Amino acid sequence: MDKIKLTGDDGEAIELYVMETTRLNGTDYYLVTEDVYGDEDEDGVAYIIKEVAAGEDGNAVYEFVEDDDEMEAVAKVLEELMDDTELM
Repeated sequence: MDKIKLTGDDGEAIELYVMETTRLNGTDYYLVTEDVYGDEDEDGVAYIIKEVAAGEDGNAVYEFVEDDDEMEAVAKVLEELMDDTELM
């Protein structure tokens, strides 16, 4: 499973595992989770992030999707791609 490394607001590195990807209107979106294995007894926590630019070092820059309309549209597409997984 692919990984994306982000730097949190506190400067700490966050490693996220990519569960699914899609492109809408020229923007790449990623469904990610912190726990690749998850707990079978609980619903896992997943986030939708998007690639917003290339950094000075050539690496991609990501941000969490926070707009409700954007989140719903992307979640709908990702749900269809993942078939039996409900995201919202």
